[in-house]
Amino acid sequence: MILTLPPLPELLAELVRRPSVNPMGRSDLPADILYEHRVTDYVAHLLQGLNCIVERQTVQPGRDNLLAHYDPGHPAPCHLLFEAHQDTVPVDGMTIEPFAAQREGNRLYGRGACDVKAGLAVMLAAFVRLVRERPAGSARVTLALTVDEEHSFLGVQALVRSGFRQGRPHVAIVAEPTRLHIVSAHKGVIRWTLETTGRACHSSRPEDGINAIYRMSRILLALEQYAERLRQRPADPLLGPRTLAVGRIQGGVSPNTIPDFCRIEIDRRLIPGETVAEAEADLLAWLRHAVGTDVPFTLQTAHSPCPPLSPQASMEWVERFGQIIDAVVGHHTVQAVPFGTDAATLSQAGIPAIVFGPGDIAQAHTRDEWIDLDQLEPAAEILYRFATQAEALSKTLSAART
Repeated sequence: MILTLPPLPELLAELVRRPSVNPMGRSDLPADILYEHRVTDYVAHLLQGLNCIVERQTVQPGRDNLLAHYDPGHPAPCHLLFEAHQDTVPVDGMTIEPFAAQREGNRLYGRGACDVKAGLAVMLAAFVRLVRERPAGSARVTLALTVDEEHSFLGVQALVRSGFRQGRPHVAIVAEPTRLHIVSAHKGVIRWTLETTGRACHSSRPEDGINAIYRMSRILLALEQYAERLRQRPADPLLGPRTLAVGRIQGGVSPNTIPDFCRIEIDRRLIPGETVAEAEADLLAWLRHAVGTDVPFTLQTAHSPCPPLSPQASMEWVERFGQIIDAVVGHHTVQAVPFGTDAATLSQAGIPAIVFGPGDIAQAHTRDEWIDLDQLEPAAEILYRFATQAEALSKTLSAART
């Protein structure tokens, strides 16, 4: 049985040194930094000697969710889920060595240090401590380390589809950089690819072709108008307005060829109460109105959407978890944020979810990504204490059901 883990800063450094880059649909990235298997294998090795059930859940070839289950050995009325994703965004443009895990003072630098390997490290530390100490009156805990959060949310969707063979958790804590505060609500996101087609010909005789970029220009103007109309609709009191943005455009093959295709990528942020189907139908209705039928186009969902996270289902749990934070660090706030997380998929599946972790989202995905190491120990202590209060948690569960 493992008696100790490396100290939290070194555990985090080991995770950062193992690249787990999500290609996010790209084909131009080096293979030796892609996907999560190095992190999965490292954590699985750490957990090998621990007296708990550990399982791999294959999501795609070479990409596994890793699950570990703590059973306190006594009837536990409450089951917690600690969930963190293993993947990171790519490293283009970084001004530091992305996988060196360089430490300067109380900062550790590297891709994923903030988002979200610090959160993964503190969840792992709290979980191992539970298994080692087996405190009286603790809850059951499942530790789930998922894949593909940064792009398509495939890992958490596979986790939900699995049905939780050890039993469905009553509440989830989802690791994201929140500066040890609570995030109880966030926007959802759906991304579309929209394409116009044309007919190629030599640019010296443009009248012989149909310019797909010109066709797209009309759609772009319509989308700009639509984005403004969305912002004018009634906003969510916590999260603000719905938004839409065009983030990428491609078209043509050369300046002397009339382009026969043009493609854009669209980002749409949803607020609670909106559905993906409604958002898509609304967009299509506007485009038909604004550009008519003389500009043919296709609209496709680029990848699995992330639903919005409503605060309603987790209200009692937020209050209980906030008391634990206050006992450890003295204060907390409850926030709503515009970015998406795995918490929304869990909540949609009937598992109330709280977003929490060390680090500041302002450092996530940056050129010199870093984490304040002073937040690691308090975060691990908060998670551990939350899991040890099964009796109080069962009361929270009863209140949440009534």
